[in-house]
Parts: sequence; C-alpha cells; structure tokens
Amino acid sequence: MAKFLLIHGSCHGAWCWRDLIPELRALGHGARAIDLPSHGADPTPVSAVTLEGCRDAVLAASTPDTILVGHSWGGYPISAAADHAPDRMRALIYLCAYVPRPGFSMIDMRRQSPRQLIADAVEKSADGLSYTVLPERVQGIFYHDCAPETVRYALARLCPQAIRPQDTPLDLNGGFARVPKAYIRATDDRTIPPEYQEDMSRIAPPDLRLSIDSSHSPFFSRPGHLAQQLSELAARLQRP
Repeated sequence: MAKFLLIHGSCHGAWCWRDLIPELRALGHGARAIDLPSHGADPTPVSAVTLEGCRDAVLAASTPDTILVGHSWGGYPISAAADHAPDRMRALIYLCAYVPRPGFSMIDMRRQSPRQLIADAVEKSADGLSYTVLPERVQGIFYHDCAPETVRYALARLCPQAIRPQDTPLDLNGGFARVPKAYIRATDDRTIPPEYQEDMSRIAPPDLRLSIDSSHSPFFSRPGHLAQQLSELAARLQRP
C-alpha cells in the first residue's frame, strides 16, 4: 500500500481530486489532497502567496513514506519540497506537470514550451497579483473530455492564481536529485503540449514514464485508469 499526497495545479484546489481519491483507496492505497495557499478553503490572501509558502504547505502534509503527486503547476511545489527536505517524502510523480530546470520559474518554463496553448485564455487581475482563466475557455483547455456535470462542478470552484510564486525561480540543489521521480504524460493535453511533457518526463527513467490518453485533467476524465497507473508507479518507485 502506498500513501499519496495530491497537489493541485493553477486555479484549482483539493476539490479537483474528488474522483481519484476513492479510486486509489479502492486499490488499497492511502490518498489525501491539500489546498495550496489561497486556494480552496485556505484563507491566505493572494498578495501573501509565495513559492516557499506553497513548498511549506506540501512539507507540512508529507511524511517520509508519502508519494507526492503534482499536477501542472503542482510540479513546482513538490520539487521545491523535495529539494528542501528530501527525507520528508518517498518519491515524486509529475502528472502532466512542469518539471523545473534549475534557476527557472514556472513562467520561464512555460515560455520554453514549443507551443503556447493558453496565452489568450487567461486574464490578469487589475492589481497584477493574480490571473484567472476566461470562463468561456475553461472547458476547451482543461476539461474537453470530461462530463458536463464535472465541468459545472469545476467552473464553480476555480479561483484566482497568484502570479508571484509562479514567477519565482527555483534553484535546485542536492536534495532534489535524491528523490525518485516518475512522470505521467497526457497525450491529448491542451494546456501543456504533450511533446513538451515528453521532454520534461526525461527527469525519470524509461520504466517510470507513462502516458494516459486524456485532457489536462485525467483525474476527472479517467480517474480509474489514472489510479491504476499511480499504483503501478508506486510499486516501481524505490529509494536509491
């Protein structure tokens, strides 16, 4: 049995793992999700959100036998947590997520992408501290293969995303290299190009790279299959 800690991406919250958690538990695993600062039920003001704060939220919920699963932007907080305290988790799994390059912010990583898929789908707040996704674009970029009920559920819960943590470079030191890593690439992703995910997935050895035929949100569109893949990776992930 593995213990999974699920870390959401931009504008989401712990709520997005609604369908995956019971699937993982049905396979005998432990699974829980947290809200990063200013998301879901977390009361942190957008103006106070930092990459370090997101990192610390992950570490506070992790234990040495925890497998961290980071979706999309969630790849940054789990990487920062691994670098800062590598003994506080068992492994990292990137789910159609950004894998940091040393000294790059997430915004830097997005700019490195071979295709820009969401540049015209987001709107910056008047104070410049956050952004939101245009409601009419949400389904197309995040949930094009999801049920209508799921899209309504998500639309009612999406929130502003603080820009500062995503514009903060992450300097990776020795801790990050010590933690085993795996990657699941979404082949029909319309947020992060699948070919860019394939490039980033090389952080993991070949037997720890999987693909899922889904949108950017396989936790909604294919939760049962995703749970099986996470279970498979958990069985393979071992500390060096």
